[in-house]
Amino acid sequence: MSIILLIWAIVAFAISFFVTVFVKHLAFRADLVDKPNRGRKIHSRPTARLGGLAIYVAFSIVVIVLLFTSPQLTSGEITAMHYIGLLIGGLVLMIGGAIDDRFDLPPWLSFFSPVLATLILIGAGIEVEKLTNPFGGVVYLTSLQSDILVFVWLMIVMYTTKFLDGLDGLATSVSSIGAFMIVLLSLTAAYYQSDVALLASVAIGAFLGFLFWNFHPASIFLGEGGSTFVGFVLASLAVISGGKLATALLVLGIPLLDVVWIIIRRWKKGGIRSIFRADRKHLHHRLYDLGWGQKQIVFVYIFIAFAFGASTLFLQSREKLTALVLLALLMLIAAVILVQHEKSEVV
Repeated sequence: MSIILLIWAIVAFAISFFVTVFVKHLAFRADLVDKPNRGRKIHSRPTARLGGLAIYVAFSIVVIVLLFTSPQLTSGEITAMHYIGLLIGGLVLMIGGAIDDRFDLPPWLSFFSPVLATLILIGAGIEVEKLTNPFGGVVYLTSLQSDILVFVWLMIVMYTTKFLDGLDGLATSVSSIGAFMIVLLSLTAAYYQSDVALLASVAIGAFLGFLFWNFHPASIFLGEGGSTFVGFVLASLAVISGGKLATALLVLGIPLLDVVWIIIRRWKKGGIRSIFRADRKHLHHRLYDLGWGQKQIVFVYIFIAFAFGASTLFLQSREKLTALVLLALLMLIAAVILVQHEKSEVV
């Protein structure tokens, strides 16, 4: 089984790698370019957007080929309809993201494509039947409860990776770690799901093929569609693998808590309208302003994501909750230190 996973991951990698080169030229011709300014952007030269399209194309091609040539992707509880919802939802993100990249839509308009993509996925039958109670037992969900949970979950993860996409390779790297943890968890005897492991492997290959060009110094960015699509795939994997939300939560713990911190700070500063106003107060921006290099920051995020993600391989539900609390405390300590440092710099 491991050989099969590796082969299809390599195929997805190769497609993503070469399609990225084409997409980069396409982005410049279509003026889908991120131009540097003196605000929150830190790159020094015009850089192609739309990179997520290469990931989507590679992921979609391999998934479609597998569906038509092998029963491996439908050998478990994932149905062909689920894959259709995943691919159509991803296409919506690509179209909406391209429009946003071209015209720099206001936040309330760019919100529509993630919402529509999520609704499409829910309509395709993606659901969470039950959740493990960390204090014992299992919580079974009604259809409505499942739909609400899946909607909120996908939106949270998509916007976490969207906000995380502030440094070269950061969002793609962390999302790759999340997909890799789902592969490992799906191959354990307790959870064995060969279809989920194969789908996650394809996602990893597509992510890494693009990451080659996106790592610092990046020659192409994910773009709006890509930054949400990597989260869309990761969140979907966590759901269709049987509600492995804790795994994704631990991998995305620091970025997710950073989003919560940012939302609270912006809301206290200017109300609801200010929540969607971009700034340079994300954790990765603060570290960069302290003099950390982009590669250094990305590797720290990768290490934390890997360490806490790997904990899901041997921790029980209550212990995973403890790990989440520990992660929150680490984030709180880091926030206090950084805020105090900024105040001392002002003084």
